[in-house]
Amino acid sequence: MKTPSASLLLGVCVLLLSAPTVSAVSLSVSPNLQQVFSGSSSVSLSCVDDGQTADGWTVKRTRGGLTEDCGAAAGFGRVHGSSCVLDRSVSSDGSYLCENSSGQQSDEVSIIVSDKGAILEIPALPVRTGSDLTMRCRERSGDTAAAYFSFNGRPVGSGTAAELVIRRVKQSDEGLYSCATDAFGSSPQSFLRVRGQNSDIT
Repeated sequence: MKTPSASLLLGVCVLLLSAPTVSAVSLSVSPNLQQVFSGSSSVSLSCVDDGQTADGWTVKRTRGGLTEDCGAAAGFGRVHGSSCVLDRSVSSDGSYLCENSSGQQSDEVSIIVSDKGAILEIPALPVRTGSDLTMRCRERSGDTAAAYFSFNGRPVGSGTAAELVIRRVKQSDEGLYSCATDAFGSSPQSFLRVRGQNSDIT
């Protein structure tokens, strides 16, 4: 018969062995933007670990309940070296991540390819607390525009501004952002992710 202390130790060992492994691999996005215009240059995605290419990991997309591999015949994108290159078509919308054969996954990154008149330049990768962040509203022509900015559906400021500047980002700045111009309408909404100073961000 096992003593209570032996049974407790055995239970702890089983728990540690069965706990899922947290992946240090992350999805790198270039350019580092959640919103892009359709019909412009491509977006490059890659799986990295401490700044280096992560072997054995694949870029995948989840959309409409389906998960697809980059470069699959009926999937999306094309494989170029160690990267997955997305053409900027509206069909490239979705949440992207890295996954290995064991089922480990990185954090997801949402990318919106817009055919509207305005987009918000908001980073795809998380922003560290304490850093400064500038977001702008950009028209399809490539020009930035004075815009009304919103955070979680509420206006920021009392009128239009050339840019939205957040000094010393805090965890409470995490949330949904968008912009709107008088001439070109509203951008999509995107979620700004905030991470602590000691978190890994690629």
